[in-house]
Amino acid sequence: MSAVPLEGFTTALLSAALIAAVPLLLAALGETFAEQAGLLNLGLEGMMLTGAFAGFFVALNTNSAYAGLAAGLGAGVLWGLLFGFLAISLRVDQVILGLAITILGAGLTGFLFRSLYGARFPTLDVSLPKVAIPLLAEVPIVGPALFRQQVVVYLTWALVVVSSFVLSRTRFGLELRAVGEHPFAADAAGVKVFRIRYLAIAIGGAMAGLAGAFLSVADLNFFVPGMTVGQGFIAIAITMLGKWKPGRVFVGALLFGSLRSLATGLQVVGVAVQPEFILMLPYLGLIVALVLLAGRTALPGALAIPYERGRR
Repeated sequence: MSAVPLEGFTTALLSAALIAAVPLLLAALGETFAEQAGLLNLGLEGMMLTGAFAGFFVALNTNSAYAGLAAGLGAGVLWGLLFGFLAISLRVDQVILGLAITILGAGLTGFLFRSLYGARFPTLDVSLPKVAIPLLAEVPIVGPALFRQQVVVYLTWALVVVSSFVLSRTRFGLELRAVGEHPFAADAAGVKVFRIRYLAIAIGGAMAGLAGAFLSVADLNFFVPGMTVGQGFIAIAITMLGKWKPGRVFVGALLFGSLRSLATGLQVVGVAVQPEFILMLPYLGLIVALVLLAGRTALPGALAIPYERGRR
């Protein structure tokens, strides 16, 4: 393999990995907030699908990628508030509720897509422009991959820093962790348990919807039913394996993004490999990670446990 193909392979693989990691990272960061507050959102997959469809539909009709991303985020917030109402106010079992949202989201988006477009598969004519950071974008190999990206990619990296600061350095983060570990003690100390949990799941839903919209609007420029192919569940696993630390979640998302993008990198250097095998790699990696690390992960004390004031 000559030096030029090797450079092209490395740059393409890294760039594709960063793009593939964005939906996983957004969804996992949102899930971090939810789980820290004691809410297990297994509906992440359905929320991402809904965000993907809403984002695609609005972008297609407004000819604006940013409007599409905003629509996906809004759809995620609505799902989050619905989840909150059922899980927090009505104390519905969170596992059953999350699976129901995933099934409903998949069925609803598939139905709407086929009802609106039939056998057609329209694509978007709009996209998010890439922004090159002066000087850094000219660095060989890593420069074009890291520093010539869409604005949303940079914002997602910034969200890692912001999330880490909020969760570890602010009163809201402290209350969030208290609600997720000991809601009765937090309530006795004056923390508004229901309000904190609603805020957490709204953040989680917003991030999941934005993740789906990024996938359909900024990455692929089209929507097909079931296009998330399990990324919501991978994001949940990344959240737990990352121990609810945004920095670790970022590393996990990048690793799984690298596995997802491996097919693109191999095509650059002309390596013939079955794409089905490459697509299996993220899920095989997830199984290996769960086997090696799951036993070392301590879940929040009140995760998936409904809270009722005055009743232990």
